[in-house]
Amino acid sequence: MTQEAFALRSYNPDVLTCIANLSNDEVFTPPNLANQLLDELEKSWEKANNGESIWANSEVKFLDPCTKSGVFLREITKRLIQGLSKQIPDLTERVNHILANQVYGIATTELTSLLARRSLYCAKNANGIHSVARTFTNHQGNVWHERVEHEWKNGRCSFCGAAESEYSRGEENETYAYKFIHAKDPNKLISEAFGGDMNFDVIIGNPPYQLETGGSGRQAKPIYNLFVEQAKALSPRFLTMIIPSRWFAGGMGLDEFRNNMLNDRQITHLVDYIDAGDLFPEVDVPGGVCYFLWEKDFNGDCKVKNIAKGIEYESVRPLNQFDTFVRHSAAVSILTKVMSAKEKSITEIVSSTRPFGLQTKDRPDGKGPIRLVSSGGEGKIALSRVTAGKELIGKWKVLTSKTSHDHGGNPDKQGMRRVLSRLEILEPNAVCTESYIVVGAFDTEEEAANCLSYLQTRFARHLISILSFSQDITRERFRYVPLQDFSKSWSDKALYKKYRITEDEIQFIESVIKEMG
Repeated sequence: MTQEAFALRSYNPDVLTCIANLSNDEVFTPPNLANQLLDELEKSWEKANNGESIWANSEVKFLDPCTKSGVFLREITKRLIQGLSKQIPDLTERVNHILANQVYGIATTELTSLLARRSLYCAKNANGIHSVARTFTNHQGNVWHERVEHEWKNGRCSFCGAAESEYSRGEENETYAYKFIHAKDPNKLISEAFGGDMNFDVIIGNPPYQLETGGSGRQAKPIYNLFVEQAKALSPRFLTMIIPSRWFAGGMGLDEFRNNMLNDRQITHLVDYIDAGDLFPEVDVPGGVCYFLWEKDFNGDCKVKNIAKGIEYESVRPLNQFDTFVRHSAAVSILTKVMSAKEKSITEIVSSTRPFGLQTKDRPDGKGPIRLVSSGGEGKIALSRVTAGKELIGKWKVLTSKTSHDHGGNPDKQGMRRVLSRLEILEPNAVCTESYIVVGAFDTEEEAANCLSYLQTRFARHLISILSFSQDITRERFRYVPLQDFSKSWSDKALYKKYRITEDEIQFIESVIKEMG
């Protein structure tokens, strides 16, 4: 076999840049992104191993526990083929050694197992006549897949939380019960898959992101955190994965994971793409995506890189400066100043979801003295239809939409966000459906107007954006916004002066938050 004939050399075009994603939850990794992670791994390995190249080490073992296209395994193999050329001069011997002893994958589905084997072995069967591997006696090789069923308990899978109503399927359909996260003992699983005791030096991957829980898409349960936690349980020397950035602020089932990540001093690098479209143009991942590098023998601050529309912001800092991860170092300094004032949060006057007990589908019927604002129009209703928040009815109220103006919580093409959408004052005897929330109820119109002026400032909306990783605007999103004296109007100039915001910090705020007309 000659180097020129070898099937894993450069592709033109590379088929893995052309395939469509299975869904927004199972996102294929572009080869250039896979190589970004491998470049970071290479540098960190050299630093930890006295300059040794990871690609020149014939003993290093790699695992992708959520392989789909096989791109990580393929790109690792290509680098090892080059790096081991002096140690194992014969190309055929070198390829067989790498494929049999160094690269391993656990496929997410039967379909992706076939795709990954085609990427890695150049054949759907590892022991097929067209396979570049010559040592396997079974068709799976080191890309393993086994169908597994969910473990149902009270309508949910006890491992991943999937809804029985969505994923209880016949044998002819894929279960999406990913084997790696449906095992109580991951070491036993590895032994079952690949035989004997095995320790991986590197675990790498881009796991599935979420599963439906039987409700709307926004109620889908994250599962990428389960892959990260299971990978850590295998105690690799290095771990690197691509995951959504929504864990920064917690959310459904992510609070414990967020806390663990923020306090994990073994995370050496965190690269955060604020707009997921910069990496995955055809996929909508609200709040952006990130990848991290975790090193078993590291204990220190993390190198953080935020990327927005080609502009990079870098800092070295602990991840746990706050109870959420604050993306930008400039935002960290701003929030530190705000928090040092030790003022009450405006959440004290922000309503819960469904402030007046009226659902999104409720509509005015013209039968009463109360004005109803709904997403389907405005009109009159009877007082009896209001089942909550009755103490607010006679007050002047500030209303904002429960859905952010920003699509999926992402910035626009200029890298800027508006954050809040509809923002107005509701007069006494006016209420709204759960499409909106109330940010303060006041005795006078002037106080309401002053609260409105505060929420229109870039300063306040920037503080809201720190916790906004989706389109949902809830009370929790206002947690970092300090409560003000609403006997007077507020402007950005007044707030910048009050909190001693520097010119550089002002420039940062105004580069990421739109002026609200």
